[in-house]
Amino acid sequence: MESKKHYTGLTDAQVIESRRKHGANILTPPKRESLWQIFIDNFKDPVIRILLIAVFLSGGIAIAMYLSEDVIEIAETIGIAAAVLLATGVATWFVWDANKKFDVLNQINDDTLVKVFRNKNVREVPKKEIVVGDIVILEQGEEIPADGILLEAVSLQVNESSLTGEPMTAKSVIEEEFDREATYPTDHVMRGTTVADGHGVMEVTAVGDQTEFGKVAEKSTEKSEEQTPLDKQLEVLAKFIGIVGFCGAIVTFTILFIKGLFFNPAFPTPSLGQLGLIGAVIITAVIMLAKVWIPVIYDVYELRGIKKEMPASVEKGSWGRWILYALTALVILLGVGLLFGVKPWDPHAWVSLSVGKKILSAFMASVTLIVVTVPEGLPMSVTLSLALSMRKMLKSNNLVRKMHACETMGATTVICTDKTGTLTQNQMTVYQTNFYGLEEQKTGDNEITRLIFEGIAANTTAFLDLSEPGKIKTLGNPTEAALLLWLNRQHTDYSALRENVRIIDQLTFSTERKYMATLVESSLIGKRVLYVKGAPEIVYSHCKNVQTAGGLKSTADFQTTVNTQLSEYQKQAMRTLGFAYQIIDDNDSHFHEGRLYHTELTFLGIVAISDPIRKEVPEAVKRCSEAGIKVKMVTGDTPGTAKEIGSQIGLWTKQDTERNHITGSEFAQLSDKEALERILDLKIMSRARPTDKQRLVQLLQQKGAVVAVTGDGTNDAPALNHAHVGLSMGSGTSVAKEASDITLLDDSFSSIATAVMWGRSVYQNIQRFILFQLTINVAALIIVLLGSLLGSELPLTVTQMLWVNLIMDTFAAGALASLPPNPEVMKRKPRDSNAFIIVPQMRTLILGTGFIFVIILLGLLYYLSNYAGGIDADTPEGLRNLTLFFTVFVMLQFWNMFNAKTFGTNNSAFKGLLKSEGFLIVGLAIVIGQILVVNWGGSVFRTVPLSWNEWIWITLSTSFVLWTGELFRALKRIKEKTLH
Repeated sequence: MESKKHYTGLTDAQVIESRRKHGANILTPPKRESLWQIFIDNFKDPVIRILLIAVFLSGGIAIAMYLSEDVIEIAETIGIAAAVLLATGVATWFVWDANKKFDVLNQINDDTLVKVFRNKNVREVPKKEIVVGDIVILEQGEEIPADGILLEAVSLQVNESSLTGEPMTAKSVIEEEFDREATYPTDHVMRGTTVADGHGVMEVTAVGDQTEFGKVAEKSTEKSEEQTPLDKQLEVLAKFIGIVGFCGAIVTFTILFIKGLFFNPAFPTPSLGQLGLIGAVIITAVIMLAKVWIPVIYDVYELRGIKKEMPASVEKGSWGRWILYALTALVILLGVGLLFGVKPWDPHAWVSLSVGKKILSAFMASVTLIVVTVPEGLPMSVTLSLALSMRKMLKSNNLVRKMHACETMGATTVICTDKTGTLTQNQMTVYQTNFYGLEEQKTGDNEITRLIFEGIAANTTAFLDLSEPGKIKTLGNPTEAALLLWLNRQHTDYSALRENVRIIDQLTFSTERKYMATLVESSLIGKRVLYVKGAPEIVYSHCKNVQTAGGLKSTADFQTTVNTQLSEYQKQAMRTLGFAYQIIDDNDSHFHEGRLYHTELTFLGIVAISDPIRKEVPEAVKRCSEAGIKVKMVTGDTPGTAKEIGSQIGLWTKQDTERNHITGSEFAQLSDKEALERILDLKIMSRARPTDKQRLVQLLQQKGAVVAVTGDGTNDAPALNHAHVGLSMGSGTSVAKEASDITLLDDSFSSIATAVMWGRSVYQNIQRFILFQLTINVAALIIVLLGSLLGSELPLTVTQMLWVNLIMDTFAAGALASLPPNPEVMKRKPRDSNAFIIVPQMRTLILGTGFIFVIILLGLLYYLSNYAGGIDADTPEGLRNLTLFFTVFVMLQFWNMFNAKTFGTNNSAFKGLLKSEGFLIVGLAIVIGQILVVNWGGSVFRTVPLSWNEWIWITLSTSFVLWTGELFRALKRIKEKTLH
């Protein structure tokens, strides 16, 4: 390019000054959370927070017991703390491990060499050293290193699909050729795009974060405050459990307090002074714990749908402030007591130590109630369900970076997808050929085939990279590469044909003349041949005849046929190329001032080229639609192309109107109110810019939609980041992958439907575990409550409760979390992400089964107490009876785990059981664990070994839980068949 010689470029001093003023050409890397930060973030889980409160309360009681009775009871405290650390530790490990895999997947190379003018010479410098003001040479196949304005452009076409979705955009410095509707000005080029054809020279106007690529990358790293649906639902569940436990604790403490003080024959009724001092201590404790109980009151308001602002002193105030308030209140109350003659320093002014122990016991019983209410295994269940899903989805080429994304996909109501590279293959392909001289378009050993083959090989500038067996890479103009791929499918080596012809003269393609012409010395027919390809109507206008299978026909006679075919292809938004040739008998080149001159071409035919949709996409869109998920396509393409692709994938139908379509510029002009009225009806947004897609996502979220976004380009990154779930393609840009939650390594859109199935199945597994554990907790809560109120000791020790409430439930969490995904979930509509996670059917099963277990256990307790030797742990018979009671309690829950497995279906618990290896292994581990605890637990678990006859009797008698469930499910299946 001769005109390059007059560029001098920047001097070394100017480069330094420009870098100081405008910065380096490096994108600010996203801030990656440390392992410690990931671990700390897991404590934001609402259920984890309740467990932490339980840890502190039970720890406080353990200390109080040690101080008052010299008894160490820290098993429960250690157990709950272990549950918290286990759940948060596992979650931390999986997220950190996914981030490591992602960093390996997503490496950015800033050391690529770029040709620039510096100090009056052309030199190569790393991309990261480019500065504003640099003059950069652009050549075919190269990535543009920064944003800039073109100084020269020769047949320049840029692939902007990473920014706009447009696979091919013509660039020019001639104002008459500017495309006023283009996403970016015709004389501007952007970082991250690639030169598909031609060459040029640009002056850099922006580098690094200031480029369009950089601005989009910055948007992709903004923190999205949108909570996941599961987080919201678990938060509501945690508040509900907290309220139930807290209310139960208050009732229990109040009743035990009154019984201990006023209805206890062993101690005299306290005096008014003693009651006053007790009241002062209780009021002090209430003030001190204000940050615990006041939020519970506001949780009640919130669950009832009443919005009330919590006082800042409670929400943001420190514990130290409330302790100071409490001590101040205590001093004031003691001062008031002095006025009435109550002397707090006199030991006789207080109740006896024995009564004090009764009050402490009442407090311990109430806190035990809270601990029993809280489902300790729930965080582990959620973590295991999500973690196992992460692992299994990775095996199917889906890299999940953020654990909750697994489940959130199941709540998705809208999927916003880009077109190029996601719905389509992002590789131009010959859709159909119409070479009129070929019968049924079959090539063979004849002159017309040779002219077609040689014309394509010699009159193109693209290349195919065949270095990897079974994988062909295209280099250069995508449209020309499509022609070479077609030749390859005809088992023809384009490179051999190209090498065997001698090019005499050539006119490269330009947007002005819209064709390319090459004059060659043909090796196939031994003559000089002029080959022309380009816009069919332009090429056809230079032709005299049309080559048909029956011989030559005049162009006038064939005009209607050509026009009809072109019209059909245009309706399908396809690119078309016309081909012609002329055997040259003279020595003229037939080129004059950059144009064809004195030619009588013969028209060979038309080739339709498209970016084909991925084969799996229509079926995947159909699956999403059947699952109640709306798919919306957002693309930078023209409205016609977008609608045609939408039609091919089953998104755009004949019933759709312009209300279902909008352009980016039209969308930008709508106010938020106007847009909110229309967004749910939209199916396609064409000519969209990155901010349009992001705004669409945020407006959909305002409408209550759970939004997943798919994309592979830098332009998709802001929307990927702000969506509930962002899904990038493995072959996509680094910025898109960084912004996403899940990367589809196989680039398969069908994986999205699979991810939805996984998500819904994970949520169902979490519900199954909640059903299972809350049934245990209801039974345990009622037994603790009744035991406290009736005055009898609970026939389960703290250690036994720890085994039931924590260790066994953790095993059960693993069993229910490991259940395989259920394809049936795709036949249902998306769940309401704002609904309570305990649906009515679960509530009925939890309360019904829980009460039945309580009746059975109380009946067993009555029988053992009155007819089987009693339940005094100090006697061998009583200890054996308590062991029987403990084992029956555990085995009832074991069999109920099989019922929980079937929740959401009417299937038998035995259906697919052999395929659920994890469930069987964990179930077996629970039974073996119980046998070990009973036989070797000794004084720690307060157990004695049972005989095999007793084990068989307990196992068979408690199995009625499963058989009753099987009977009900069988009746439901019969009823369904009858209705159908």
